[in-house]
Amino acid sequence: MLTTLKTAYTDTRAADLAWGLGREPLPALAVLDLQLHGFAVQLRLLGASHQVLLEGEDSRCSETVACMSGNSTPLPLGVSTLVDGREYEFAARVEELSQGAFAGRAQELLALVADHPHGLAGTFPGSPHAFTALLAQWHEGTVGWRTWHAYPQEGRLVTTRTCVGVRVPAALRPPGAGGLEMGGLVGGAPDGGPGGPSHGLQDSGPDGLSDGLPPQVPCG
Repeated sequence: MLTTLKTAYTDTRAADLAWGLGREPLPALAVLDLQLHGFAVQLRLLGASHQVLLEGEDSRCSETVACMSGNSTPLPLGVSTLVDGREYEFAARVEELSQGAFAGRAQELLALVADHPHGLAGTFPGSPHAFTALLAQWHEGTVGWRTWHAYPQEGRLVTTRTCVGVRVPAALRPPGAGGLEMGGLVGGAPDGGPGGPSHGLQDSGPDGLSDGLPPQVPCG
C-alpha cells in the first residue's frame, strides 16, 4: 500500500531518530492492520518515523522509531531482550548514498512495499524520494518487520529490522530477563560496520532485497 502523506516534509535528520518500546499509540498519518498467523499487527506511519503494534497469543509489543523525548533511546545498532515473555531482536543501520543511488534505491523500495500485501509506504508532497516504508512478515514461527526512513536532503537511508520470536517459559528465563542487551548506537557507526551487536537479523527476506543488517534471527 502506497499513500501520499498529507503533511509537508520537514527538515528532519537521521541522527534525530530514537527507539523505544511500550509506548501508547501515537497520532498516525496512515495505518495498515494485518493478521499474521493469529497475531494482530498494526503498521503506523508517523511521518518520517514509524510505530508497530503487535498483539496475540497473550503477548503485546509496541515499537516506536521516531524523533521523541522522554523514555526513549538514541537509535541503537542492535537490541536483544524479552518483551512480554517473547524474544525480541532489533537492528538498525544508516546508509549514505549519492543522489543518483538514493533515487534508485527509493524507487526500488517503494515498488517493493507498494505491491506487497503486508507493506505500507508513505511519500511526502513535493519530495518523491522522502518516504517512510514498513513491511511485515511471518517466517517460521516469528513475526518480523522491516522499515526504511529516507532523508534525501542528507543522502541517508535508515533501515531497521525487528523479529518477535517464541515465548520463553517463565521457568527458563534468567534472573533479570527483559533487560536490554544493546550493541552501540547507530550514530557511532553510520556505515553499519564494526561496532554492531552480536545479535543481528537476517540480511534479506524472501524478496531477496538485502538491507545490510548482520544475520542471526531468520524473520523473513
